[in-house]
Amino acid sequence: MSTKIHQLVDGNGRPLVVALSPGQAGDSPMLQPLLAHLAVHRLGPGRPRTRPDALLGDKAYSSRAIRTLLRAKRVKAVIPQPSDQIAHRKRRGSAGGRPPAFDSTIYKGRNVIERSFNDHKQWRGLATRYDKLAAVYRGGVVLRAITIWLRE
Repeated sequence: MSTKIHQLVDGNGRPLVVALSPGQAGDSPMLQPLLAHLAVHRLGPGRPRTRPDALLGDKAYSSRAIRTLLRAKRVKAVIPQPSDQIAHRKRRGSAGGRPPAFDSTIYKGRNVIERSFNDHKQWRGLATRYDKLAAVYRGGVVLRAITIWLRE
């Protein structure tokens, strides 16, 4: 009945990877496929860049599995902890471990992804979801991503 758009964007809000999922699905399971498809080609020779410097996410992405995945890829995780995770860690005392590192000044740049979603929703066809097939809807999302890149 509904569709969710997932994307990775650069620091200027330009989409790098776009994926769709059912509307009732969660956001965090889509992070691994998005990171697997990330490949930014270089202007000169060399392999495409597949590892971002940092990943800014909201509290939905604060899980041990995601932090382990990012640590294995050597990506800095700038994800705040939800209050229930903080309370659980404190309740365990010294066995709860240290809180994960969080840079609040870098996190202030997370609004770029929200603004990118707002750019997508400016297209009436994407905002109202008239397309019946997910492939056609994804085509519209990719076309909007191309127009965002062409503005630069």
